[in-house]
Amino acid sequence: MVGHSKAKLWLAGIALVAVTACSSIYRNHGYVPTEDELAEIVVGVDTRATVDDVIGAPSAGGLLEGGDYYYVRSRVKHIGMLEPQIIDRQVLAISFDGGDVVQNIERFGLEDGQVVPIARRVTNSSVEGKGFLRQLLGNLGSFNPGALLSNN
Repeated sequence: MVGHSKAKLWLAGIALVAVTACSSIYRNHGYVPTEDELAEIVVGVDTRATVDDVIGAPSAGGLLEGGDYYYVRSRVKHIGMLEPQIIDRQVLAISFDGGDVVQNIERFGLEDGQVVPIARRVTNSSVEGKGFLRQLLGNLGSFNPGALLSNN
């Protein structure tokens, strides 16, 4: 009788682990202002500074110096060991004219077409694959001793 109840306990534990492993986990990434916040921005009147004060500047990934603002929010569903699935992505684009006045506000989502890929652009290092000595000796050719002796 004791062995039988122990087997039931083990079976219940295994079933609990299996059910827990298959449950969905949702992760939210990024930020997009709400419609109420955007209602405070008037196209053709407000400036970049006003947008910064009202809804805040986007993260470094959505901000190009002197360019438009892009706010991105994603909701990703994870189920066990399966590949994560993007179930929602919102992109809010605020464009500015030459005088930093708001020119347009657009919102895009998955329903507007394809999944918007989020990519990071990383500059490749020029020293990748070169050893320390090769880097050191490679710089000797660009050394100009005359620059040390000039009185500029």
